[in-house]
Amino acid sequence: MTDERLDRRGDPCVMVIFGAAGDLTKRKLIPALYNLAQSNLLPKEFAVVGVAPAPKSSDDFRQKMSREIHEFATTSVDTHLWDSFGKRLYYLSGDFQDPSTYEQLQDLLATVDQECGTRGNYLYYLATAPNFFNDIMWQLGTAGLAREEEGTWRRVIIEKPFGHDFDSARALNKNISTVLKESQIYRIDHYLGKETVQNILVFRFGNGLFEPVWNRRYIDHVQITVAESVGVEGRGGYYEGAGALRDMVQNHMFQLLALMAMEPPLSFEADAVRDEKSKLLRAIQPLSPEEVLTQTVRGQYGAGTVKGLSVPAYRVEPRVAPDSGTETFVALKLMLDNWRWAGVPFYLRTGKALPSRVTEIAIQFKHVPFLLFRQTPVEQLTPNFLVLRIQPNEGISLQFGAKVPGPSVRMGAVKMDFEYADYFGTQPSTGYETLLYDCMIGDATLFQRADNVELGWSVVTPILDVWKALPPRSFPNYAAGTWGPKEALDLLERDGRQWRRIDP
Repeated sequence: MTDERLDRRGDPCVMVIFGAAGDLTKRKLIPALYNLAQSNLLPKEFAVVGVAPAPKSSDDFRQKMSREIHEFATTSVDTHLWDSFGKRLYYLSGDFQDPSTYEQLQDLLATVDQECGTRGNYLYYLATAPNFFNDIMWQLGTAGLAREEEGTWRRVIIEKPFGHDFDSARALNKNISTVLKESQIYRIDHYLGKETVQNILVFRFGNGLFEPVWNRRYIDHVQITVAESVGVEGRGGYYEGAGALRDMVQNHMFQLLALMAMEPPLSFEADAVRDEKSKLLRAIQPLSPEEVLTQTVRGQYGAGTVKGLSVPAYRVEPRVAPDSGTETFVALKLMLDNWRWAGVPFYLRTGKALPSRVTEIAIQFKHVPFLLFRQTPVEQLTPNFLVLRIQPNEGISLQFGAKVPGPSVRMGAVKMDFEYADYFGTQPSTGYETLLYDCMIGDATLFQRADNVELGWSVVTPILDVWKALPPRSFPNYAAGTWGPKEALDLLERDGRQWRRIDP
């Protein structure tokens, strides 16, 4: 994240996608690479090797991607540019657990290096089910494909979920570290590719207006909402083994929390930023079993209506148990035990089949004394909210009170609203462009480090343990199209607060 990035193409390399026959490749990765090529950020000496069990030739793979890019590209496809890009697509059919696959891969990479001039730099992308992560890493190490030598580099991007709980995450980190150095590992969280997420650091630390009040003296509480209007949409098999806490909180939401609340880093260098994230995650007060019962809420959606469309209950989705106890909604109250945030509650909520798709960080500032307004018609002061909108309409808004025109003193809420599209235009993207480019140039700032992952799991694992010991009795406990179970409202009302209203 330094000036060296300006107008710099990524390093020459081959991107090897394990699991190239899956949706992620055609929907996100190939369109993102095409966008980088269109922006002149993709190296000229570049190629893609897709690896998957499905029998297919390189020509078959090229034809398939050529058809699908027109469906999933975020911008119009330039025929000349795509033809040049498409020629650099290769495919290898093989079993991820079979050593012969990696022998064939080694031979293919040597051929690609010669044909495309990629100089022996390899970027491996693990777009597979998590149960293959250990096998692929071990096989790459055994075949010598992870070894950096003679000025070449080897980097591995690992998709979430990274582990299933604290113990499994630590074991996975340990296993991977026997093959790779930490500097070679890029644990990806696509949320960090969003412009507004990256802008949190610039907004906080580049403006003298906000940084002085970014602390317990002025901020009453913080709300982080990650809401999805869709249900599980056929992903019941995966979701049954994950649930909302594992799927969203431990990774996406904790990343947002860390960026919003961490101390200023010494620089934008990767380890400087990640050091501060680590300190912030360590400051989260662990929840005792008793606190889990009072400071966490879980829910599961029943049948309802979202945006005028009927949504079936979670339990009738394919590959979901008819008596499933998996949560599709989570709300948490967390406290940070450090000098900046002591006494300031952070409320997190995420769920499926909610009224709208929205991700935001809402910061409510403390009320001023009411004394001045006691002899006026004003019954209560307008809360001051600063809202960082991550999606769908990326921007920032500030809510404050102003006098309503007229002879008496009446107060109304006013919003100052900034949208990125209005000021900077829109740059159609998949959300993966920045992350892939960063990996190509060796900038790990937006990727999770091993300790960040384990610290996140250390917070949520005690919650999972209590929930496992005490199965839910009232599922489903909210209707699709509502903002979650009543207990989520109670979580804030007990503190004399309420969730910020988000219009569908």
